[in-house]
Amino acid sequence: MQATPTVLPEVLLIAPKVFGDARGFFLESWNEARFNAAVGYEVKFVQDNHSRSSRGVLRGLHYQLHPHAQGKLVRCVRGAVFDVAVDLRHSSHNFGRWVGHELTDENQHQLWIPPGFGHGFLVLSDSADFLYKTSGGYAPEFEGAVRWDDPTIGVQWPLNGITPQLSAKDIAAPLLGAARTFD
Repeated sequence: MQATPTVLPEVLLIAPKVFGDARGFFLESWNEARFNAAVGYEVKFVQDNHSRSSRGVLRGLHYQLHPHAQGKLVRCVRGAVFDVAVDLRHSSHNFGRWVGHELTDENQHQLWIPPGFGHGFLVLSDSADFLYKTSGGYAPEFEGAVRWDDPTIGVQWPLNGITPQLSAKDIAAPLLGAARTFD
């Protein structure tokens, strides 16, 4: 496994070692000791999630506030997504900055998004299966969201003329200046 800091150093792009031949491939998608060594601290995952979405579905930007903040280790196991993390910690000099990476079933990359960051993704393929491990369980009363198209954040989603398909919750999400964020 190779873990590379992104422009937001706490967010890591993780490339697992893939062993392949004519029969297919094998990879270790998560190893506790190697992962904790890569991030530099112990992370305990408590929940695995799986979503399937069609082309143009945009989910996010979502997060949970303390004391139920979640870190997420995300990957796309079928198809392709553009995955985004946004620093939502007021105390950070990167507050409001974002990073995005394409995660596909071909590149097998993962993204570690620690607590304090918002997360979202846009489906680029006809459909995509997206898996994520979370370091905290779902707590709806601590749920937060920021609009996917907040001009202050300025995520450059690769829409290529597609109108994103959004949930009612994501349509109603506040702009960064009005959202509940982290200290």
